[in-house]
Amino acid sequence: MGMKGHIDRFPKQLEEALSISEKAVLTKKENVHQVLVTGLGGSGIGGSVVAELVQNDCKIPVLVNKDYFLPAYINQNTLVVVSSYSGNTEETLNCLHQALEKKAQIVCITSGGKVAEIAKANNLDLIIVPGGNPPRTCLGYSVTQLLKVLHFNKFISIDFISLLSKSINLMKNLSSDIQKEAYEIAQKLHNKMPVIYSLGSTESISVRFRQQINENSKMLCWHNVIPEMNHNELVGWTSKNEDLVVIVLRTSFDFDKNIKRLNICKDVFSKYTPHYIEINAKGESKMEQTFYLIHLTDYVSYFLAELRGVDAVEVNVIDYLKKELA
Repeated sequence: MGMKGHIDRFPKQLEEALSISEKAVLTKKENVHQVLVTGLGGSGIGGSVVAELVQNDCKIPVLVNKDYFLPAYINQNTLVVVSSYSGNTEETLNCLHQALEKKAQIVCITSGGKVAEIAKANNLDLIIVPGGNPPRTCLGYSVTQLLKVLHFNKFISIDFISLLSKSINLMKNLSSDIQKEAYEIAQKLHNKMPVIYSLGSTESISVRFRQQINENSKMLCWHNVIPEMNHNELVGWTSKNEDLVVIVLRTSFDFDKNIKRLNICKDVFSKYTPHYIEINAKGESKMEQTFYLIHLTDYVSYFLAELRGVDAVEVNVIDYLKKELA
């Protein structure tokens, strides 16, 4: 399947993910003081998205680790969620071994590989998702299972099934409009350097967009978040560069003070580049708006690949890196 097909079926993937989550066999975790999701790339971004989605509901920290090593505070009072789509991500496998040594409580989310083998050998909670696809096209599987794990253990109270179902319907109903807007945005980004900004607690959407432009469009770009960038990056806007396009991801949950900050920043940006785009999320809940923006920006990255004449699926340089490491 081509990248367009993967993006087209994202709402369907979320429906499949909900079905998987309903059948998942989990054990209740006891005396958990924090949750740590460990994973990288397409598997790790799911942890970042969920951490932001639940931050106003979850009563314990949900943290994300994207490295070979677990922090020193991990112990028997930590729930470590091991997220590796392939099941063979070497950094994540290293962390799984450490989680076992530290006697952490563990849940594994994977399509198979060594993670599944280790989970079965150690009688760990294991959720198997369909395999064989590029990890970045399987965000729906990881996000849904992470929400299930948090809800099952009563760390969150939000009705994630209802919210996900509404998100699915929104994306289906607005599919043609989403693709039309995405193509128009891609045309504006073609032969330019995207500078992605979001406001407050939606940085994970900007990270996802950046990663998709990197992997699908085969381009460099960067992202930052308001208000943090007001304390550093804003000072870097000092010279005219019409190759830059500022693209801001907006939600109806953006804090008033951050909106005021953005409006002042727009005046600064306009002195150095005429290219400015805002993408406004649709939907009622934060979850609907998050998935709407992710779906739309996934399409942007695909259309940008088409305009550039590159294969959105191939990741030859990553394959080369893995071969050299091996």
